Amino acid sequence: MEIETLKAKLPFAKNRRSSDCTLLGFNLPSVISTMKQSYTWANGELNALILLKSPDKQIILTALHEGTEIKSFQSNDSVTFQIIEGKLRFHIRKDTLTLKEGQLMTIDEKIKFRLSTQEETVFLLTISNGIARDPNN
Repeated sequence: MEIETLKAKLPFAKNRRSSDCTLLGFNLPSVISTMKQSYTWANGELNALILLKSPDKQIILTALHEGTEIKSFQSNDSVTFQIIEGKLRFHIRKDTLTLKEGQLMTIDEKIKFRLSTQEETVFLLTISNGIARDPNN
């Protein structure tokens, strides 16, 4: 899967740091609108934006055009898909599952699958390596 990071200023809330965590906020409708105005999107390619990248987790906002098919995808980590707009069809072995707007699904690591869309679709992809970090470090 090709991933492109937008270089434009994105509607993004300031980081608020405390001693225990970092809070990140995103205005997803504004970010999606910016993505759909990009050169990549206009040329018919998928568009993806990494919202968070850390050693144990990545969150990627992805926009797909109608009729897009990703023929083979497999992660060594567990992945979660949350549909923001449209529908995303998963083909796993002989099974097919369609997720609609507002639905979420998790797939365990090392499971091969295909994705397809029949309409413009936007989703959050979270990749988590499942290794819990020691909160004291």
